[in-house]
Amino acid sequence: MSLCDAHLWPFDKRGFGTRAVSRGLAALAVAAPLLAGCADGSGFRPMYASVGSDSGLAAKLAMVEIAPLGATRTGQRLRNEMIFQNTGGGEADKPAYRLTILLTESVSTTLVKTNGDSAAGIYNLDAKFSLINIESKKVLLEGTSHTRASYDSSRSVFSNIRASDDAANRAAKTMAEELKGRISAFLSNPRV
Repeated sequence: MSLCDAHLWPFDKRGFGTRAVSRGLAALAVAAPLLAGCADGSGFRPMYASVGSDSGLAAKLAMVEIAPLGATRTGQRLRNEMIFQNTGGGEADKPAYRLTILLTESVSTTLVKTNGDSAAGIYNLDAKFSLINIESKKVLLEGTSHTRASYDSSRSVFSNIRASDDAANRAAKTMAEELKGRISAFLSNPRV
């Protein structure tokens, strides 16, 4: 009985292991020049890596002031989530940037029953945002973001309100994460 028959050897009799090792070495040979560019600072670098004491992305994100988003509950949730993601919960000490967001909220119904009642809804959250340099008043980045969160309806009024509220929370959190990613990608540029 050979090693392959005893299942002690991880490769079969046809030499699969040899081909797999060859492919792995070929992939490493192709990836080595790409990875070498990361080491000297001229190639790729992680978005959240800090090069110096003050040049890190986390320090730049902490300098983003989130402007109030109006009187809506979802706007306040979005603002609070963005502040928490950027600074850990506190306001920016010396803000260098201001993020303004204009929100539009709506609810779409889906799955209409035969009696005309809606069986589910979709909470829509749309935003137009601008990242402004506070000192120069120049708009550095602007764009739009769209988030959707679905929820089910039932006969209970309380359940429907809670489901809609939960969908609004999910939409605000998702939009905050998406906006943070876009702003992080912009601020990670060393020229900003």
